Amino acid sequence: MQIKIAENAGFCFGVKRATDSLEAAIARGGRERIFTLGNLIHNDTYNTWLYEQGVRVTSVDEVPALAASATAEFPVRIFVRAHGIPKEDEATLLRAAEANPHFQYEDCTCPFVKKIHRIAEENSGEDRLFLLSGFASHPEVVGIMSYFEGEKQSFETADAVERAAEGGFFEKYAQMTPILAAQTTQNLTEWKKTQKFLKKLYTNPLIFDTICNVTESRQTEARELAAESDVMIVIGGRESSNTAKLYDICKKICPETFWIERPEELSELHFNTSAHTKVGIAAGASTPSGIIQEVYKIMSEMKENFEELLNSSFKTLNTGEIVTGTVTAVTDAELQLDIGAPVTGIIRADQITDDPYVKLTELYKKGDQVEGRVFRVSDIEGIAELSKKAVDSAKNWQKIVDAAETGDVLEGKVVDVVKGGVNVLVGANKVFVPASHTGVPKDGDLAVLKGTETKIKIIEIKGNRAIGSIRAVLRDERRARETAFWETIEEGKVYTGVVKSMTSYGAFVDLGGVDGMVHKTELSWRPIASPAAVVSVGDEITVFVKSFDAEKKRISLGYKTDDTNPWYQFTGAYAVGDVASVKIVSMMPFGAFAEIVDGVDGLIHISQIAQQKIGKPADVLELGQVVDAKIIAIDEENQKVSLSIRALLDEAQAAEEAMPEEAEGVVYSTEDAPADAE
Repeated sequence: MQIKIAENAGFCFGVKRATDSLEAAIARGGRERIFTLGNLIHNDTYNTWLYEQGVRVTSVDEVPALAASATAEFPVRIFVRAHGIPKEDEATLLRAAEANPHFQYEDCTCPFVKKIHRIAEENSGEDRLFLLSGFASHPEVVGIMSYFEGEKQSFETADAVERAAEGGFFEKYAQMTPILAAQTTQNLTEWKKTQKFLKKLYTNPLIFDTICNVTESRQTEARELAAESDVMIVIGGRESSNTAKLYDICKKICPETFWIERPEELSELHFNTSAHTKVGIAAGASTPSGIIQEVYKIMSEMKENFEELLNSSFKTLNTGEIVTGTVTAVTDAELQLDIGAPVTGIIRADQITDDPYVKLTELYKKGDQVEGRVFRVSDIEGIAELSKKAVDSAKNWQKIVDAAETGDVLEGKVVDVVKGGVNVLVGANKVFVPASHTGVPKDGDLAVLKGTETKIKIIEIKGNRAIGSIRAVLRDERRARETAFWETIEEGKVYTGVVKSMTSYGAFVDLGGVDGMVHKTELSWRPIASPAAVVSVGDEITVFVKSFDAEKKRISLGYKTDDTNPWYQFTGAYAVGDVASVKIVSMMPFGAFAEIVDGVDGLIHISQIAQQKIGKPADVLELGQVVDAKIIAIDEENQKVSLSIRALLDEAQAAEEAMPEEAEGVVYSTEDAPADAE
């Protein structure tokens, strides 16, 4: 067996710089209290060692208190992690350090990350859209995004960018200049795909290649090492983004790829064949060299007894046998299981479920127990193919048969549109629902149901085939809603409903399975020709019950309320003597009508338009013109308002005439001169 360690395995420049700075502070000793703002790096083993050295992890919320506690005898020093921190957190540290000389911090942010901070800050602007290729929750990404002022968004993969485009995300930013950068540890392949797609969307993108060159080398080397290895061991913290990418790269090329965080995890691995002769070791940027060397040492000691380890006391498998295995690796394509045999158990996605939308990585994790039926064993390939679906199907079928007898409602997902209907996946079994029982109108598009969760009743069992009805459940639910509705309805009760249809005289509103009608006179305080002047089909509106007839299933609804009465809004805001800005909406020979508030107009009599006599309102005013007018009368009974522009002009003239003229060039005589005049 040959063992090869990747040349760029372990600490990168940025992480090495951070750990060297911190370890130097530890070596100085003294009474200085040392903290890291969050974990310095993504490696639990190293972080545990730091804790043992007296280093504690703190948060930005605790900085003010730590700064206040720092003294000459017990100073405080905080180290900023290699991934960097948000701009506002750095400002908090700076203020604390300026306020207390005994509180210091060392910025250990990787220079490559700092470079992206500058790019984000220098390219901020209202006409810019900042796009970052990386994981939104990763500390590095959180920090980078804080430096950009303006519209911004991060995307984990190129596929996520394409989905956003299909959903219309970029349409509202079509006139902006896009700025594209990447998390320093982003997968190089994803980065290139993202660039290519963005160039299709924009003709003027500003693209910055910010993936660390060490990251590129590390990923390229891991890819090449995986291609020539039988087994790949990837070492790194579970929270390490760059380690996760190394694992994904290696796994796609070398199926026997394992991710470990500590050397002792090697004893938990089960290799599925004795044919391994080449073992490759790669490590994330936050993996100390000591851990890498320890893994190499253990693997070297395994050389002599490796064959024995692979072939020891495993049971023989038979086709058709049901076995239980422990999940050792999960992808969205398959599960790998330790089934206590000299082969690895493989359950592919299509042998777990018929639902093409299911993501195995969201359903399973390492250590889970999974039951499957063996349908193929290959000692040459070192695998046993299993079917979880076959086991689940047998168990689930009885549940469906029982539901046909009891009338119980089952839940499932529409997975196929087939001739004459759809297939609903209930557990591990498909139930056929005829088109007439889907609830979709005749000749309607059944494809709208695909991918939706639904409830069904089993209406017939034919041999090993079940037939169900979605419509039967919908009918029962509708009847239950109607019964509950009529039991609780009362005059004055308020409902939120959706406008279902309209006629010339009113709008019909769906109150939740039961319709009511709002007459057009109840829709507006102003006369309207059609309900369409106020509402549209599909609008969600709030109505109240004016009257109802439970026997005839009729409900009369109200929509307008005193709160929306324009006259009450006017009288609540204005009184006689108030001045209002009004808009001229129509003119007559005797005067002009002006809108005071929406729905309330006032008359400016021709005698109240100007100080001098005019022939017609149009000599002074224009339609749409906004002028100030004084309210001179309010007729509550007839809801009429009288306005005057002239009153304001008269008041302005009177005020001007009342002002004394300034004395200019007055000459005092000797007798009239003030006593202190020279």
